[in-house]
Amino acid sequence: MKGRALVLGGGGVTGIAWELGVLAGLAEAGVDLSEADLLIGTSAGSVVASLLGTDPNLEERYQTQLEDPADEVAARIGTRTLLAYGWAMLRSRAPEQYRARLGALALATASMTPEERKAVIASRLPVVEWPEQPLLITASDAHTGEFTVFTRESGVELIDAVAASCAVPGVWPPAAVNGHRYIDGGMRSATNADLAEGHERVVIIAPVTAGGGLITSASRHAEQLRAKGTQVTIVSPDRDARAAIGRNLLDPSRRAGSARAGRAQAMRAIEQVGEVWS
Repeated sequence: MKGRALVLGGGGVTGIAWELGVLAGLAEAGVDLSEADLLIGTSAGSVVASLLGTDPNLEERYQTQLEDPADEVAARIGTRTLLAYGWAMLRSRAPEQYRARLGALALATASMTPEERKAVIASRLPVVEWPEQPLLITASDAHTGEFTVFTRESGVELIDAVAASCAVPGVWPPAAVNGHRYIDGGMRSATNADLAEGHERVVIIAPVTAGGGLITSASRHAEQLRAKGTQVTIVSPDRDARAAIGRNLLDPSRRAGSARAGRAQAMRAIEQVGEVWS
């Protein structure tokens, strides 16, 4: 088996903040997850994984989450969109078919252009080059539903890969990448932690862990990894963090509170994570 993998899951702007809080708190306590042999990022986690791989100054990254979120665009996954997700699930027999239906939804309801959305992602990600550290960023083809994993070798710019992974159907437009359109990697799994297969130790930092139907939960992927001999632990928001995050994961006004809650939770999770990582 190969080394250690860090999995960073999806969860909106509050998820980015909470994850950076957890990572900064763990590093302060002596467990630096930026030393992973593999980074896996889905949706919000793709932003954090990219930052970690290219500029692992966690304290600085954490501090940016405490600033006025005036640069962020507020959004919400509305009831109509959630109902559309459920209807797509009921009508689909295979995961790819489900994701293709969500892709069609995204193509029909985009609230801004792919270029405008890319600019928003760029404001969160002040780096342009893929890191030398192995990094996997997940997305799905908006037309076929095919699950896609972008890497340094994919011939895709880092910002485009992240924009694809963060393209929540029905909220943000599918990302345009090399002539294809892509939606959020979280439509397959909020963490896609199964990509860490073959690694000896895996830590999953997951703002969202739930699955169901055609979406695999974080716990299910963790079970699959453990069955193959991998040591795995999952850190997800505790009660205080859930209160700070609130119900709308896309609410920028919750960013600072989510970051602080993540940092506080790290102190309670240090033993759990350290046992696996060290």
